[in-house]
Amino acid sequence: MSDTPPDRLSASPDSPFFNEGVLERGIGVRFKDEERFNVEEYCISEGWVRMAVGRTLDRKGRPMTIKVTGPVEVWFKDEEKPA
Repeated sequence: MSDTPPDRLSASPDSPFFNEGVLERGIGVRFKDEERFNVEEYCISEGWVRMAVGRTLDRKGRPMTIKVTGPVEVWFKDEEKPA
């Protein structure tokens, strides 16, 4: 497995960007200089994250999300966190 996180990753198994191996390793996401724990999907090159909105669910039982643009940093949690 490579030492760089993928450019785009989703936590939903229905997405083509889902990667179970990477998610098991652990991913840290910093969005707009703040570490986020509610990110459902991200894209580094396009500069956006999809974050869960509260505890609300859609009709399929998945978290409702909102897409927000801005600078995105991603790292593997088994490595040191970037400064």
